[in-house]
Amino acid sequence: MTGRHVVSVETLMLRASSDSKWAYRHATAVPGPGETPDQAARRVSGIPADALSTVVHSTSWRCRPEGEIVLTYAVCPDPEPWLPAIDLPVLEIVAGEAPATPAPGRVEVANVVAHAIRHLAFLTTEDPVVRQALAHHPEIVTALDQPRRCVTIP
Repeated sequence: MTGRHVVSVETLMLRASSDSKWAYRHATAVPGPGETPDQAARRVSGIPADALSTVVHSTSWRCRPEGEIVLTYAVCPDPEPWLPAIDLPVLEIVAGEAPATPAPGRVEVANVVAHAIRHLAFLTTEDPVVRQALAHHPEIVTALDQPRRCVTIP
């Protein structure tokens, strides 16, 4: 790379089963000319801007060694739940080793998904717009309310 950062948008389409198990689909895109990252996330996941019962939320970002900035969006629930997805039996959050070094040494997509799920759980208690949208999906609300949600790995 030439020292210039490239931005990519990662979308995580999240679904929960009736027994509160999580699964996800993953897609990445580069915003087109004049397209915002929010618009790119909606384009990749097929969600219109006026959707009332699907949350599209920027949940994290990370910088890859080659200079790529990855903006991650959680899309919940998955708009195409019939498509194959990756099961996530345990939600593992990774963390940095010290308070002033927040970036973990290695981050896998499954770790980003776990972070996104924890973030959505927080938003259902703190953000009335997210709470109202997800109220249409009882299986999601139940899964977000599980006490065993995440395990943190240093």
